[in-house]
Amino acid sequence: MTPGDISGPLVEERARLSLGTSATAIYRMVASALAGRHSGGGTLLDVGCGRGQLWPFVSDRFDRYTGADVVEYDGFPADGEFVRVDLDSGRVRLPDGFADVVAAVETIEHLENPRAFARELSRLAKPGGWIVITTPNQLSMLSKLTLSVRNEFNAFRAGSYPAHLTALLEIDLRRIAAECDWADVALTYTHRGRIPGLRWHWPRAISKLLPRAFSDNVALLGRKSEARG
Repeated sequence: MTPGDISGPLVEERARLSLGTSATAIYRMVASALAGRHSGGGTLLDVGCGRGQLWPFVSDRFDRYTGADVVEYDGFPADGEFVRVDLDSGRVRLPDGFADVVAAVETIEHLENPRAFARELSRLAKPGGWIVITTPNQLSMLSKLTLSVRNEFNAFRAGSYPAHLTALLEIDLRRIAAECDWADVALTYTHRGRIPGLRWHWPRAISKLLPRAFSDNVALLGRKSEARG
């Protein structure tokens, strides 16, 4: 590596801290959001795919699965295609308009430049295709209380660094979507959040009633402009 180059082994080391997996509630959130938006078929590109655990939740809606990540983890789906990338470099070595849906599950918070990443996801989507980004919900009650008491967002406490680098609020996500000229932009939630100070989670009925306050994770969805084809 040249001086100042943070790619290579350091990026791989940071990636391995995530263990290549996310919570089941997050995958279910993505599956539910796509069920009402993507008509079916085509290619799903999962950027920051980890072990590819999103695929079982959505495989009935697509013909093809491609995962891209810094590390190829054990357990990646046998019927999937894997592409190795350095996401901090800002480029995935796949052609423009590669996928019908591009997903990035709990990936953007690991990166130095979320806006460049969102633009890359948009490039990889077909015109009219959907982009899905999930990240920790900084506006949950748990996160706000942690910020008030410890001066840190819950998902970005000292122990999460350097895996978690960039905390994004909902306003940041909406601004990023606007900058990318995405249509039909929406936010949705996991409806699963941990009760502050406990290992238990809020009852689902409560999290459904006030999802922003009682969900640990949020998803941004948008559709690539047809004019950007």
